[in-house]
Amino acid sequence: MSTLIVALNPSIDAEWRVPEVRWEEKNNVQSERLWAGGKGINVARWLKYLGGRPQLLVPLGGKTGDELAGYLRAEKIPARIIRLRESTRVNVIVTTKNGRQMRFNPLGPCVSAREWSTIFREVGAQLPKANMLVLSGSLPRGLPNNTYTVLIQLAYRYGVPTLLDCDGPPFRAAAKAQPFLVKPNEHELAQWWRKPLRSERELVRAANALSRQTRGWVLVSRGGKRSVLLNESSDFQCFATPPRVKLRNTVGAGDALLAAVARQIHFGAPPVKWLEYGIKIGSFATQRAAGQLV
Repeated sequence: MSTLIVALNPSIDAEWRVPEVRWEEKNNVQSERLWAGGKGINVARWLKYLGGRPQLLVPLGGKTGDELAGYLRAEKIPARIIRLRESTRVNVIVTTKNGRQMRFNPLGPCVSAREWSTIFREVGAQLPKANMLVLSGSLPRGLPNNTYTVLIQLAYRYGVPTLLDCDGPPFRAAAKAQPFLVKPNEHELAQWWRKPLRSERELVRAANALSRQTRGWVLVSRGGKRSVLLNESSDFQCFATPPRVKLRNTVGAGDALLAAVARQIHFGAPPVKWLEYGIKIGSFATQRAAGQLV
């Protein structure tokens, strides 16, 4: 069976390389690369790279949507495309010579009620063939904050566990629907907690509170610091420290981590292996140029 990945707000990712960013001056772009992006698509690309069977469901519109669909075909990623009236967005990553990055993400197209109805029906059609549902990324305009909540509840009807990676109000709403696993980073957990996390002890306290609400697994990714996976109802908690690597890029590292976790869950591996393998692949991703898997 496949892993169903719903990417509601995909993008073409464009990386512009510049010597440095000069404010209020002309910045000459020395090179440009384009690829299929957005968190959900990143998860699908990494899952395929790791030997998994992703089934991507993605709404696309306009010429940029056609271009993105071409990238997916070139990488042989199975995708069910829902056509939108409005154009798919283009995210811009500006990378300087010393490796610093700035990211510019448009809000994306406005999805109509009719288009959402088509998406919802298609998710329902795909779930009986899936062993897992991954909901990853922001919501496009036009969809309410409870959109992921509705999809998690739909997955429950088919006995399909959900992995959730988003932030802000959609995350706050969806966590109450009790997904199998949520993967906030440290900043996203602090948003949910509504307090700054000044120590690892406070972070663990917040993550346990989140686990009480979801009644499931919480994985908090923390960049170069040690990450934590816990489940309060199972009285489980483990940590993993990423290896020291030469950091080249951070775009998509969390998505690579989530894909690796999904792969281990599919294998029936113990939870400690979810975290260890996730951290390993996430660190591997930071050593690659943005958008490059190999």
